[in-house]
Amino acid sequence: MVFDALKFLFICLEVLLIFNLLIVVHELGHFLAARWRGLVVEKFAIWFGKPIWSKTIGGVEYRLGSIPAGGFVAIPQLAPMEAVEGESQHKREELPPVKPLDKMIVAAAGPIFSLGLAFAMAVIVWFVGKPQSEFDTTVVGFVREGGPAAEAGLRPGDKILAVDGQPVKHFLSGTDSVKWRVVRSEGEKIPFTVLREGQEIRIESGWTKPETSSWRRPALREVQIGPRISPGVGFVVRGSLADKSGLRAGDLVTEVNGEPIFNLSDMGPIIDANRGKEVVFGIERGAESLKVPVALPPATAEGGPVDFGIEWGRTKLVHPDPFTQVKDAALSIFRMVDALFSPQSDVKAAHFSGPVGIMRLYYQIFESPDGWRIALAFSVLINVNLALLNLLPFPVLDGGHITLAVIEAIRRKPINVRLLEAVQTACALLLIGFMLYLTFYDVGDIVAPNPPAAEKAK
Repeated sequence: MVFDALKFLFICLEVLLIFNLLIVVHELGHFLAARWRGLVVEKFAIWFGKPIWSKTIGGVEYRLGSIPAGGFVAIPQLAPMEAVEGESQHKREELPPVKPLDKMIVAAAGPIFSLGLAFAMAVIVWFVGKPQSEFDTTVVGFVREGGPAAEAGLRPGDKILAVDGQPVKHFLSGTDSVKWRVVRSEGEKIPFTVLREGQEIRIESGWTKPETSSWRRPALREVQIGPRISPGVGFVVRGSLADKSGLRAGDLVTEVNGEPIFNLSDMGPIIDANRGKEVVFGIERGAESLKVPVALPPATAEGGPVDFGIEWGRTKLVHPDPFTQVKDAALSIFRMVDALFSPQSDVKAAHFSGPVGIMRLYYQIFESPDGWRIALAFSVLINVNLALLNLLPFPVLDGGHITLAVIEAIRRKPINVRLLEAVQTACALLLIGFMLYLTFYDVGDIVAPNPPAAEKAK
């Protein structure tokens, strides 16, 4: 119990450090650019809420807030932001005028610093590597009986080459995956191009959306298929059934009770038929072939799969170059925003994650083996996300400040202060409301998470 508590606290500390690093570096860009261009900087705050520490140095109040998420830089000459940053110490009309170019530089500095941090982290990932499944494939391993894909004729063993006319590289992760292309499709039928027995064939599948309650994120399209997953043991939870039975990370399951196993889904019928009994796993451990007896728990009234305490799928380290990582992250964000604004798309704002959801993802990442490597790779995506989304021409965001500065340059006079304050305050409140909206669903995922994919497939 003490070990688990310490582990929980350590992971929470890791999450807070890396999440806040991303925000602070972004704000540091604004701060340094403002000082360089001679703008008045009132505050540099790490975290929000009532300050638990503050000190004024060189006319700038440096503070540590009480809400451990993010931060801000108060630059009153850039835009009035009292709704978020508190009351300004200076009257705007008493401050010296600022050139539109200086406002653009200060606003753009945050995204530039975020992109710089993304590239720096991508360089580290390039050197240390990031885990990737040894069996990262688009080969179908599971087709739910009676589901849309089964009725259309998709079979286990089919290699999916394209979905909805778009080529795919992965099955589950990224916006170049089978899962995303199914979600992103807009027609009544989803065309699949598959390779079967050396021949390319086209299959058009229907789709379904599971029912969800009103307080959960809206369901997305699925055709009820799963990837072929190698029955390799990637990670064993301490004290689990697998751990007590003697299974180890790196083992490859080759048979169960003498039946050969080529895909993880091959194990399901054998396990289900022997609940409450002992089964013998044939495994390869390095150069050795071993037999490992595993006593299965009896079936429960609620049903559900056996929890072996195993993260299936052995991994290897890959070393993508920094430019590829940043480019892929940018493409993912463009595709997500395109899906959000497409009228026919099922992807809605509720499917995005807010600060709580992102920190939860970081927590889950740090719980896994090589979590720090995965966290670095994930941070490349988050930094590029932070940079590009902030460049959207929406007041309060950096892109909005740049747009207002461009308008000011064209008009050759500042925008009316009262109008600017009203627009900025309204948009700040809208942004806060949107964050609360996302947080509602983020908390819902924590309180009542979706059932595991293996359980839903039963």
